[in-house]
Amino acid sequence: MWNPIRRRSGRWASELCLGAGLSAVVSLAGCNYTFQAGSGLPPHVQTLAVVPFENETDRFEVSQELHQLLIDELPRSFGVRTGGEEFAEAVIQGTIRNYQVQAESYRPEGGASTVTQVIERQVRVSVSVQVIDRVNSLVLWENAGLSAQGEYLEAAGSEDAGRDLALSRVVQGIIDGLQSNW
Repeated sequence: MWNPIRRRSGRWASELCLGAGLSAVVSLAGCNYTFQAGSGLPPHVQTLAVVPFENETDRFEVSQELHQLLIDELPRSFGVRTGGEEFAEAVIQGTIRNYQVQAESYRPEGGASTVTQVIERQVRVSVSVQVIDRVNSLVLWENAGLSAQGEYLEAAGSEDAGRDLALSRVVQGIIDGLQSNW
């Protein structure tokens, strides 16, 4: 009767281990699947060009601020360097479609007056963005309606703070989109 707990000879155990190890290596070698989710950009992309976004709004500073954030954050997130469009393996480009400031939180002042007090405002920025692999002439990722908002308190904050937060969230949306495109 075979007892799995009873110790077998050293030669048999080593042959069993060798056979199991060899079997595992052969089965893994036959599998051509590699997990790349979250990798962001293909391995051949070492340089990324960030083209200033076209701006369809009346806020001219938004394009420059977004451009600077992209130049600062994308290399850090994907391990690439930025470079000129003519030398880059990938290009990010887009258009700032909308910029709005809205009063999201308010309360009426006392009495029969129709005056309201704004408590919190929100800056909303909408963009369309495209990341293009220039080596393979392929769109790696695009989003025609990426939108983000940044809130600020009326009494303590400024529109600049809300805009900074909204633009940071747009950049994070681009990073998240590129990382989940697989």
